[in-house]
Amino acid sequence: MRFDLRRTKLVTALAGALALVVAGLCVGFFFSDRLRHDLAASSATAAPEKTDPSAPTVTNPGTGDPLTAKSVVISESQLSGVKVEPAGERLFPIEKEAVGSIDFNEELSTQVFTNYQGRIIELFARVGDEVKKGDRLFTIDSPDLIQAESTLIAAAGVLDLTTRALNRAKGLIQTHAIAQKDLEQATSDQQTAEGALRAARDAVRLFGKTEEEIDRIVADRRSDPVLLIKSPIEGQVTARNAAPGLFVQPGNPPAPYIVSDISTMWMIANVAETDIPALSVGQQVTVKVRAFPDRVYDGRITTISQMVDPNTRRVLVRSEVADPRHELRSGMFANFVIRTGDPVKSVAVPLNGVVREGDGTMTVWVTTDRRHFVKRTVKIGQQRDGYHQILEGLQAGELIAADGALFLSNALTTASR
Repeated sequence: MRFDLRRTKLVTALAGALALVVAGLCVGFFFSDRLRHDLAASSATAAPEKTDPSAPTVTNPGTGDPLTAKSVVISESQLSGVKVEPAGERLFPIEKEAVGSIDFNEELSTQVFTNYQGRIIELFARVGDEVKKGDRLFTIDSPDLIQAESTLIAAAGVLDLTTRALNRAKGLIQTHAIAQKDLEQATSDQQTAEGALRAARDAVRLFGKTEEEIDRIVADRRSDPVLLIKSPIEGQVTARNAAPGLFVQPGNPPAPYIVSDISTMWMIANVAETDIPALSVGQQVTVKVRAFPDRVYDGRITTISQMVDPNTRRVLVRSEVADPRHELRSGMFANFVIRTGDPVKSVAVPLNGVVREGDGTMTVWVTTDRRHFVKRTVKIGQQRDGYHQILEGLQAGELIAADGALFLSNALTTASR
């Protein structure tokens, strides 16, 4: 009896739950049907979307051929914004480029030292002065020069003494007042004195004294301690480390003066090791510097290092560059170009006619009727004088959008969204 009562209650509860589910479904169906009806009515009464009549028409939205994936048709009013012309051909040189710096030609630069130690008395040249070979640079008070001149004066005095003794001996020998050996001794002493005087004159001459100056020292019996240092070459004073009162010694750096022939300068560049096989000593180079962007300086390669920098994997290449106007300065940054082959003729497209896509590919827009433009992927090479070199994807004579290619590309991108 109790079991039947429990079963009856369970059946009643299940029936009630089922009734609630069915009621919920009916209500949901009613409201969803009403919502669809309202949306349909609102879409029917809404105004149609306006389109921009000036926007280009995009066709071929599919992928298809990679060379003609998509195209754009422009209207008459848009023709003024797109310049159409046939792809031409231009000569593109075979070149290698590198970055470097300008330096003095060390083979034509001289560090001017004194041959003897001394203290600087006077300076005659400043940095930037043009000097000729033999021009005065500075003077020093040299104790070594004083010693050499003292020896010269003493040698001159000994020669005078021995010469008079020889002449006297020659007179006495005639009267047999002296022996023959005394005459021979006098002759020997005079010849020895002559040799000592010549050696003393040569020693003073090494200090830069002229024959006239040496004769004056001998005649006046007065030494001149001032040693004049002259420029050994013609050029420009590029450094001065001298000052009055400074004690200088031979070969002791820094040099009091540095004189350089700046008619030629060095261009020192670090070239990638992969480019070295294309370079050789004697090749012609052209150099440009930022200070004179419109000037081109000609030169040639003089040295290619035999060592590769282990950190940068680059090789030092040194070129000798002509600078007749003396415009280049040591330390200037410079770009140099080396021609490694004869120029080649290739299809050329103006810079505004090539578009770089988001994936890095380069494209041009090709047309046959000046209205219907097709995007085409190309492979570019050099960029020179406002033109891209086209290596693949375009033939000479094909009509292209020489200007306005970016407008066509943007139109295609906008329509694809």
